[in-house]
Amino acid sequence: MVPTAVPPAIKVFLLDIEGTTTPISFVKDVLFSYVKEHVKGYLHAHWHEKECQEDVELLRKQAKDDKQLDGAVLIPELCSGENADKEQAIKTVINNILWQMSQDRKTTALKQLQGHMWKEAYVRGEVKGEVYEDVVPAIKEWKKAGKKVYIYSSGSVEAQKLLFGYSVEGDLLKLFDGHFDTKIGSKVEMESYRRIAQDIGCSTDNILFLTDVIKEARAAEQAGVQVTLVVRPGNAELTEEEMSRSIITTFAELALSGQ
Repeated sequence: MVPTAVPPAIKVFLLDIEGTTTPISFVKDVLFSYVKEHVKGYLHAHWHEKECQEDVELLRKQAKDDKQLDGAVLIPELCSGENADKEQAIKTVINNILWQMSQDRKTTALKQLQGHMWKEAYVRGEVKGEVYEDVVPAIKEWKKAGKKVYIYSSGSVEAQKLLFGYSVEGDLLKLFDGHFDTKIGSKVEMESYRRIAQDIGCSTDNILFLTDVIKEARAAEQAGVQVTLVVRPGNAELTEEEMSRSIITTFAELALSGQ
């Protein structure tokens, strides 16, 4: 592809993760599979710990909000002490987690629990974060040019830092100026991008958002953010109209002004 020029006004690169810096297959086949296979053992091992109970309480509150949804699994007030109560409570929490994952939910409650599970896996060396080979060299060039680089993902900030902190290329956290997740707002809502710009301290038109999801791209554009779609193997196919947008297949195709 012909190099895509980065507008001179761009001071900040805002990056999606899944399908943009990292293969979708890593998230679905490695991270999500790990949760499904290990959630029962994780809850049994950490059930009485404060962090785990805070995660469960957040899941319970989310379940109340979801009660009108088809197939939603409610989590009742939990009893402690008796093994039978613990077993039934854990079973219910697992069912809720698996239901949310089957619906590809992006709730903060689910992402928080998943993030804590992944932390254990990363620290133990059972999982290493995967990034496309063009990502690190490009970010280093952007940083040399004085640009700032942020991550915005539906995965929790903690999960983001684990992926890049324990990556196949080592600790990459020093490459990023900050991280955003759904606590700042949904990625398909315009206001989220305005909040991000305000948090960073720049105008929305100073930001270039790289994502593979067209709904996110449209929301960002409505906020005044500039957007380039990322086309990677395994990403959702774009329509003919969508293909007419600014598109790259690797970060190397982005050309900074004067370079």
